[in-house]
Amino acid sequence: MSNQSERLQARPYRKTKRAEEELRTRERITEAAVELHGTVGPAHTTVKAIAELSGVQRATVYRHFPDEQALFDACTAHYFNRHPMPNPQSWAAIAQADERLARALAELYAWYGETEQMIANSMRDVERVPAATRDSFLGYFEMVHATLLAGRRERGRRRACASAAIGHAISFATWRSLVREQGLDDAEAIGLMTAMVEAARG
Repeated sequence: MSNQSERLQARPYRKTKRAEEELRTRERITEAAVELHGTVGPAHTTVKAIAELSGVQRATVYRHFPDEQALFDACTAHYFNRHPMPNPQSWAAIAQADERLARALAELYAWYGETEQMIANSMRDVERVPAATRDSFLGYFEMVHATLLAGRRERGRRRACASAAIGHAISFATWRSLVREQGLDDAEAIGLMTAMVEAARG
């Protein structure tokens, strides 16, 4: 009787241990994919490279992630959990449009500095990213733009100019040009961009 009881107790233990091992394997695969996306970029990340870096067989990668979208879902969730995107909703409550813009740029530019290589690779390879992931990524910047344009008083061509100026100011490429290529610090870049948006009012 005692032997049977021991066997019954052993089964849940083995199942739990197996589940934990599977979870650790999935995490290793995810972390390997994230590392490759951040170094060589999504377009040059292969299942073979992910398998080699995570120490598993390619079949194991496919077992955990049967398609590209599943892998990208895991990668983006993992990466942005560690490097959260600034939240546009936190800016929406700021009534003054100029103050809202300055706050948004400060948070965005700090995030760009933190995630520069990953964002650069993602932007470069965006057409090679699964559609759902690409739409979500680009949709974030559309939401940022809409949040910063909301409540502004400009109309007609002046509004179109303000919209274009905001779009330019929040662009990763703009930040990289001003800070990395032209040598400004974030505060100087923010001052320049807020002045540009102010000038767009006409």
